[in-house]
Amino acid sequence: MTLTGSLIAAAAGYLARRDHASYPAALTRAAVAFTATLTLAATLVTALTNLARR
Repeated sequence: MTLTGSLIAAAAGYLARRDHASYPAALTRAAVAFTATLTLAATLVTALTNLARR
C-alpha cells in the first residue's frame, strides 16, 4: 500500500506542477493524496477484517 500511496502522491504533485502550482503547494497536494490513500487502504482493511470475523 505504501507503493500505491507513493505513486498517487507523485502523480498528484506532477499534476499540481502542471497546473502551475508552486513547489510548496504541489508538495502539500502530494502529501494530502498520500495520506488519503493510506487512510482509505486502512479503512478497507479494517472493514474486510470485520466482515471476515463474522
